[in-house]
Amino acid sequence: MSTNLMNGAQIVLECLTREKVEVIFGYPGGVTLPFYDAIYDSPIKHVLVRHEQNAAFAAQGYSRATGKVGVCCATSGPGATNLVTGLVDAMMDSIPIVAITGQVTSKLIGSDAFQEADTFGITRSGTKHNFLVKTLAELPRAIHEAFHIASTGRPGPVLVDITKDAFQANGHYVPVSSIHLPGYRVYTEGHAGQIRRAAQAIWEAKRPFVYAGGGIIHAGAHDELRQFVEMIDAPAVTTLMGLGGLAANHPNFISMPGMHGSYAANMGMTETDLLIALGSRFDDRVTGRLAAFAPHAKVIHVDIDPAEVGKIRTADVPIVGDVKKVLQRILEELAASAGLMKNRNAPARAAWWKQVKEWQREHPLEPSFSTDEIKPQHLMAEIDRLSGGEAIVCSDVGQHQMWAAQLIRFNHPRLWINSGGLGSMGFGLPSALGAQFSRPDKLVFAICGDGGFQMSIPELATIANQQLPVKIIVMNNGYLGMIRQWQELFYNNRICQAKLDTFPDPEKLAGAYGFKGRTVERPSQLRQALEEAVNEPGPYLLNVRVSPFENVYPMVPAGGAVNEMVLAPPQPVEVA
Repeated sequence: MSTNLMNGAQIVLECLTREKVEVIFGYPGGVTLPFYDAIYDSPIKHVLVRHEQNAAFAAQGYSRATGKVGVCCATSGPGATNLVTGLVDAMMDSIPIVAITGQVTSKLIGSDAFQEADTFGITRSGTKHNFLVKTLAELPRAIHEAFHIASTGRPGPVLVDITKDAFQANGHYVPVSSIHLPGYRVYTEGHAGQIRRAAQAIWEAKRPFVYAGGGIIHAGAHDELRQFVEMIDAPAVTTLMGLGGLAANHPNFISMPGMHGSYAANMGMTETDLLIALGSRFDDRVTGRLAAFAPHAKVIHVDIDPAEVGKIRTADVPIVGDVKKVLQRILEELAASAGLMKNRNAPARAAWWKQVKEWQREHPLEPSFSTDEIKPQHLMAEIDRLSGGEAIVCSDVGQHQMWAAQLIRFNHPRLWINSGGLGSMGFGLPSALGAQFSRPDKLVFAICGDGGFQMSIPELATIANQQLPVKIIVMNNGYLGMIRQWQELFYNNRICQAKLDTFPDPEKLAGAYGFKGRTVERPSQLRQALEEAVNEPGPYLLNVRVSPFENVYPMVPAGGAVNEMVLAPPQPVEVA
């Protein structure tokens, strides 16, 4: 037991120190002033963001780039409610963050006190777990349990709402030596019998196909995934959340599947006779019309969250467990039976690979170029060239996100950071802020649309203040691009409230914050402009004006099957 008398705020910081927290992204307010008074003397770095939503996004960027638990904080009422989008975003993408919020004095709860909101109730469905702490005695255990829950099993956000009187009360910190949470069970090993069944099904399959998701990244299972696809020599796709889980330059890697996935990926998912789903949740953007998804396939589904196994697609071999540990055991089973089974379906597998490669040749994901205007794909190809598969790329949401996912290579995990499940505009810039904090050694790109960028402009101040060398690339097509694309294709080209008529002068905007910016409009300027941005030692804002009416292809229309892709713009019918 500590011999020093501490108040609740100091105890919170002691808990954070013991959890090895290095940085907190936050914004102060009335009821969190005791906490900020304690931060004044703390070795933990606090980053003052310019909006609480961006504190949660920055904490996510920090977490996604490292695998550590990100931390954000906000005051009661509007401060806490501004965190909600970031918390739900983390929940959808299984990102471990802990949010600390202030609450009015416990005696005032329910009285509509100044800046009171029911944060506990509001965030219940948008977090993995949440706490309302009213007394000093509850405080240490709540903080340590929050970190345990956030980082174990299927990761996710946890919120700790602390009343002002709990922050101010005095007492001794009692270390929490163990975490005991009745009812909270994490199944990691996988069922031995199911693992044996999976190995047998893998050797018996003629057209196996690996479908790996974000769970590969969260579990640190990228080495096991590589060994697995090499041992069974199967084609593999990684989802939007799983990019980098298998290196883009690996010969077994096909691409991303789904609504904007490649032709080869989606045809492979359709024609496989064994779909091996690893740390993925059969999201609707991957499956398309579910009744037509992988119609010939048996399914092996490995996931640490039992609620996901069988939720969307019934699994023939369901395995609940940590995908890293399960893959290790599957590899052992496969190795033990390889001599008897490996060549059983060799001719069929050779024919399967021949078919997959033919699909790749028929409709490759390739950038397009023009001498008249900068194509969005040209922009992504240049970023890919500068990145070399090694830079961290943080994306906002929309067309640029899909082009980046299609055309930028990621040869390691934790390099691709984007809002997948929730699709939160404004995510790109603050997540890059957090990623650069966690990885100061890395080149970090924030790729934004002109819509999402303008949702997060305030964080230019944070980037300038913290001297973060983030390279902010705005793909500016003058529209909410994905909205315009859907209105064009499915709403008779009735473009409504999708045109963005005004965009700030990037040189003046960046200059106002003390760093460089410019606009580039001609294809011949693009390479030099990007190299200038990358070589600048500080932050840089590059506004790239691209073709305004370019659409993302391939595209699976809403309600369509994944093999019903629109591969290119409709061609005009020639009249004889």
